[in-house]
Amino acid sequence: MLCDKAKDQSMKSVHLPRVVAVTSGKGGVGKTNVVANLAISLTSIGKSVLVLDADLGLGNIDVLFGIIPKYTLEHVLLGERSLNEVIITGPCGIQILPTSSGTEDMTHLSSEQKLILLGEIDRLDKPIDIFLIDTGAGISSNVLYFNTVAQEIIVVASPEPTSLTDAYAIMKVLSTHHGEKRFKLLVNMVEDEREAKEVFHKLTMVSDKFLDIAIEYLSYVPRDEYLRKAVCQQKGVVELYPTSKSSLQFIKIAKNVVKWPIHDFPKGNVQFMWKKLLMPQT
Repeated sequence: MLCDKAKDQSMKSVHLPRVVAVTSGKGGVGKTNVVANLAISLTSIGKSVLVLDADLGLGNIDVLFGIIPKYTLEHVLLGERSLNEVIITGPCGIQILPTSSGTEDMTHLSSEQKLILLGEIDRLDKPIDIFLIDTGAGISSNVLYFNTVAQEIIVVASPEPTSLTDAYAIMKVLSTHHGEKRFKLLVNMVEDEREAKEVFHKLTMVSDKFLDIAIEYLSYVPRDEYLRKAVCQQKGVVELYPTSKSSLQFIKIAKNVVKWPIHDFPKGNVQFMWKKLLMPQT
């Protein structure tokens, strides 16, 4: 079984903390599904993963897994619970930090709330290899914040013209106002890699002309009936249909992610705090 294999390999895991934000310019491109299946895929190759549902106020990764959390990030930021009390265990042992849904107060974190979150991460007693941040869609202050604290930013886009426009928009804002210069593009819901490369080409043509950024083609996830079936059953497709074409792609993406180099110099003060907090103590 895929989950049993993950348990065996996790004993050999080398702690190389990575903070990876998965974001999108618009909703409806399958971003949360990508995060969920990428997390399962990473555990299947022996990595310990913590997923932060950072779509504050509209979180749904717990729903995707059919999990009903007793507490959420809101309880942490209100000082009612610690992060260790809120984190729940998902499929294959992935750790999930759920957020609230339908809570307007969570849609704009204050500076104090951000410091509370960082402080709670400092007190985590769980080893972490990869911290996956499932940001909200769009260019709200929360979305921009969680992207800027990540070492790597994966932008999820689909072939729809509106998705391309909005993917360009979020990279533009992050570049011009927050100094982000490196992005990785994951194209979702395509027929094949040819279509995905066309999306990449369209985005890079525009960005090369108007923005001073580098977009790296990460991979693609094909349209897959098994993925839709898995969503309806509130399971990850990698867990339920491990030999489906989308599952095989997610595993390839996970293997790619763990090969990324760890950057010696963080992008800014906030990211330095994340790196310090996640680095295992010797």
